[in-house]
Amino acid sequence: MEAGSNSSTVRRESEWKNRARMLISCPDQPGIVAAVSQFLYEYGANIVQSDQYTMDPEGGMFFIRIEFDLEDLADRVEKLRQDFSVIADKLSMSWSLSLASQKKRIAIFVSKEDHALLELLWHWRAGDLNADIAMVVSNHPDMRELVEPFGIPYHHIPVTAATKAEAEQKQLEVVGDKVDTIILARYMQIVSPTFIKHYANRIINIHHSFLPAFVGGKPYAQAHNRGVKIIGATAHYVTEELDGGPIIEQDVQRVSHRDNVEDLKRIGRHIERIVLARAVAWHVDDRVIVHNNKTVVFN
Repeated sequence: MEAGSNSSTVRRESEWKNRARMLISCPDQPGIVAAVSQFLYEYGANIVQSDQYTMDPEGGMFFIRIEFDLEDLADRVEKLRQDFSVIADKLSMSWSLSLASQKKRIAIFVSKEDHALLELLWHWRAGDLNADIAMVVSNHPDMRELVEPFGIPYHHIPVTAATKAEAEQKQLEVVGDKVDTIILARYMQIVSPTFIKHYANRIINIHHSFLPAFVGGKPYAQAHNRGVKIIGATAHYVTEELDGGPIIEQDVQRVSHRDNVEDLKRIGRHIERIVLARAVAWHVDDRVIVHNNKTVVFN
């Protein structure tokens, strides 16, 4: 069963045929909303959603996300981009425009833990994840039998300390320009700066939120030994700073002295699944703007 096969997804795709999304960030100044709205009005577009945020009324940054419908969008989008660039240059905008009908293609990297991978596959199969899963890449063969019934290609590329550079080159060849985004769904390898450069702000990782307080191995055992009262998870974009990239989503749950290490792991897996699924959904729906080492998330 494929993601686009249920009736709700078919109806949604019909609605999205002429829908576009625009993400804009620029220095805050008078007239930004008016300029964008007037431009879209003159094009005959209908704004169906608009969200904005200002970091600082004086000298700060302004961020806006706009969804709009425009008849014959596919035929007019390139001209629209050309014409809007005049306004964008005048107001020093960083901006992007994407079509809702063009789903982002994602590759999921995974090792031996299946909970984060399964959550994404379930959302995808239900039609709740507006993306195409192009492939799953793993340094272990363990997940092949789980993935292939979904009709998704599975690439097993072993990684050792001695072959890491070679393995990463194979990964780049397999993924290449075939995907828009890479999801590290408990992929237990550090990706190199070279790999990250190919997909800047397009690699999403999930980890337990103990970092950096509990670095290294067995974080849940460390947390248990310290008697923590809250555990959680963090989804973030991957940068060269290990686990230091812009945060997209976080969540926590209270625990107590009654919870043992296995309890913490079980609760942690549940939170990781939820947090990663939210972050990926927001990313593929163009709801995230990265500014320096932070994100603005219009959810």
